[in-house]
Amino acid sequence: MDTILIATQDSHTTTAIRRILSPDDHIQIADSPDQIWETIKTFACDCLFIDLSLMEALPGTLDHLTDPKTLVQELKDLRPLMAVIVIAGNDDVREAVRYMKNGATNYITAPIDPDEVRLVIDEISRERRRQLELAYLRERIWKDDSLDIVQTLSPTMKKVYDNVRSVGPTKTTVLLLGETGTGKSFTAKLIHRQSNRKNGPFISVHCGAIPETLIESELFGHEKGSFTGAHRRKLGKFEVASGGTIFLDEIGTISKSAQVKLLTVLQDGTFQRVGGEQTLTANVRVIAASNADLKQMCIEGLFRKDLYYRLNVFPITIPLLYERKEDIPLFVHAFLNKFNQFNAKDIQGIHPAVMQALLQYDWPGNIRELENLLERAYILETTSELTPESFPSELFDTAEPMTEIAIDTSETLAAVRKKGLAEIERRYLKEILSRNMGKINASASEAGVGTRQLNKLMHKYKLDKGIFK
Repeated sequence: MDTILIATQDSHTTTAIRRILSPDDHIQIADSPDQIWETIKTFACDCLFIDLSLMEALPGTLDHLTDPKTLVQELKDLRPLMAVIVIAGNDDVREAVRYMKNGATNYITAPIDPDEVRLVIDEISRERRRQLELAYLRERIWKDDSLDIVQTLSPTMKKVYDNVRSVGPTKTTVLLLGETGTGKSFTAKLIHRQSNRKNGPFISVHCGAIPETLIESELFGHEKGSFTGAHRRKLGKFEVASGGTIFLDEIGTISKSAQVKLLTVLQDGTFQRVGGEQTLTANVRVIAASNADLKQMCIEGLFRKDLYYRLNVFPITIPLLYERKEDIPLFVHAFLNKFNQFNAKDIQGIHPAVMQALLQYDWPGNIRELENLLERAYILETTSELTPESFPSELFDTAEPMTEIAIDTSETLAAVRKKGLAEIERRYLKEILSRNMGKINASASEAGVGTRQLNKLMHKYKLDKGIFK
């Protein structure tokens, strides 16, 4: 822990807790509701030890709030990661437990028992370690996944990733354009992780999923009593994302009044909560996305032109999956790795007939449709590769048959047979290398030949393993 706030009017309690804490901890003392509130707002407190009597005195400071759940939530709204430890006398243990049930981290009894305090502190430390380890594992899995997904054989997509690398380290507002399922959310995360805000929060807001009447409250927060149902102050996403990135998906769906507020944020870097008078500063990088034509919406009067120009500083258009079919084998490999991480199965390959069908399909739902289709097949599959039986029959109705080999009847049967076998052999090798991402050992093993023989065949048919990676 770094900063500990001890909120009590009992000097013996303060002294007892001080003795138990580490000399490296930064300790703050508060003995009144006002002082507690100001200290929490001023210092990034990791842990609050607070007398039950002072906790119950806080409503006078916090707009006359009464119930424990609201009290604890008000504290957590300011410091989401702060542990709240209630100090209660033996006669007040039941009330302290009520606070625990409503969000407090734990409680200790007074007079202070050093062993009890150490036990609580150790428990908080263990939980924080677990959360850090979990965050690390999630980060590693995300990065492992992204390494596969950001690989591309598509020239169009290579330009997209070049743009991501260029704009990532800047503060520039980015507008991602493209149809649903093309990977706009993933691209936004990639930009965030390329930026100097990568250690800050990444807050994603699906604007189309929020009712029009609530979008302003969701983005900018609201004060208690600002509208019916506003029982307490709520922080908006722009406050929560402070120091990081906010991703506004389906930006074209927000109301006109929300467009005005968003324009103010982009122009001046300031905003106000709904029903509030205090002007707040937005320390946040904005990435917006739309599957609608915002320029056309401006012409039709559905979207503010000045906001469009503020958002359209650095537009990036994500291509359809249909326009980058050469990447389908890469996606299949990445999604299979992802499914294998979270399931007991170990499916590594895909039947050639399935791959051919995937390459022929139009993919109106783009990458999201591909992932969903593969996940369904993965669940149904009982072998070590994805077979046609695990996919909908409609997928194969759209697949075109393999192009017939041209036959020149002016040549001898032996010459035609030799050319036909060579073409089949070349196609077979391309399919095997594509499925194994250009890996020689895996491709040779699947083909039932040695690596030396495979290299000779690749040289014969001018196949470079690099184009399959």
